Amino acid sequence: MLLAVNSAISTAVLAGRGANAEVFGVVDLTTKAEAKIGPVTLGMAIQFVANASVLGYDVRGAMIFYGEPGTPSLRTRECERLWAQFGGALLRP
Repeated sequence: MLLAVNSAISTAVLAGRGANAEVFGVVDLTTKAEAKIGPVTLGMAIQFVANASVLGYDVRGAMIFYGEPGTPSLRTRECERLWAQFGGALLRP
C-alpha cells in the first residue's frame, strides 16, 4: 500500500513539477524567523526543501502546497525522497 501511495505521489509531482507551489515552515537559523519564499515551481520548491538544511535552514516543519485545494502537502521526507529519485528532472519543463 505504501509503495502505491509513493508511486501516486511521484506520478502527480512529475506531472505537476512546473505548477506553482508555496513553501511554508522553513526557518532561517541565522535570523530565527520563518523564511519568506515567494511563489516558485513545484520542482524548485522540492529542490529547496530537500537541500535547505545544508544552507542554514531548519526544514523540520516545512510544507509545500501545490495543485488544487485538497491536494496533500509535501513534507521534508517526501521532498528528500523525490529529489534523490528524480533530481534535475523536477526542474525541467
